[in-house]
Amino acid sequence: MTLRLLPVACLLALGFPASADEPARTQYRSAKEIVDAAPDSDWRTPDPANLLYMDLEAGRVVIELAPDFAPEHAGNIRTLAKEHFWDGTSIYRSQDNFVVQFGDVDGEDPAKAKSLGSARTHLPAEFHRAANGLKFDRLPDSDGWAPEVGFVGGFPVGRDPEKGTAWLAHCYGTLGAGRNNADDSSIGAELYVTIGQSPRQLDDNITVVGRVLQGMELLSTIRRGPPPMGFYENAAERTPIKSIRLASDVPEAERTPIQVLRTDSRTFADATEARRNRVDDFYKRPAGHIDLCNVPVPVREPKH
Repeated sequence: MTLRLLPVACLLALGFPASADEPARTQYRSAKEIVDAAPDSDWRTPDPANLLYMDLEAGRVVIELAPDFAPEHAGNIRTLAKEHFWDGTSIYRSQDNFVVQFGDVDGEDPAKAKSLGSARTHLPAEFHRAANGLKFDRLPDSDGWAPEVGFVGGFPVGRDPEKGTAWLAHCYGTLGAGRNNADDSSIGAELYVTIGQSPRQLDDNITVVGRVLQGMELLSTIRRGPPPMGFYENAAERTPIKSIRLASDVPEAERTPIQVLRTDSRTFADATEARRNRVDDFYKRPAGHIDLCNVPVPVREPKH
């Protein structure tokens, strides 16, 4: 829905005060106001079997996996979490305006690498999947990286109708599986989170396995490592990971209550439109456009 600025005479006839400079501001609701008024039916509770809890000294990061796009990697990550692979590892890379990366810093050294337990040691690349069968909530806005963009189950997605493929986009908070040059060289043991400007050039080139729902401030404020790639030279600079567990393996009393706004809801569509065409007192010219990665998917604690 495109916001139409009504003529001043119409606004006055409807009883709305208006000026020639700001004809529609009295009708405008901010995205926050729209989300705050969302009915409970517009919110979903993520499956605990698809939630990761990364516990750091500074707090907890909550991550939702995307098995609809990367089922093999999501399954391996569940295995690694169940077997406590990441417990005692670290965030060993923080590259400014790019990513933080974590896992076993000695993973490339067979003599020092942690055991992968019963996790698989080879997986197929899962850069994209067939678009058929996906409920795709499309944005009308143009995009420089994909013929079409939108959301699937709360995840930002690119889609190519001619090829019949869809893939998860590299937006802020994206969780990806690190790999070497070979496209099938990731298994989900080494992971990264985007903390800077969305590196959309990575779309459909790396397996994306999920996104951070809560706790991004704990990752984005980590001290940056040295150039060119942000790997810490001093082990003491790394951020220790106490544990990474599946929410389903955590006692219910210790879980983080969280709900995510449904991206197929009217609330989400209206809030996105409010961001696309801001006409509050600060904005003097509505943009009429929004970038996929500038559309946040709100989260909240459930109401009791």
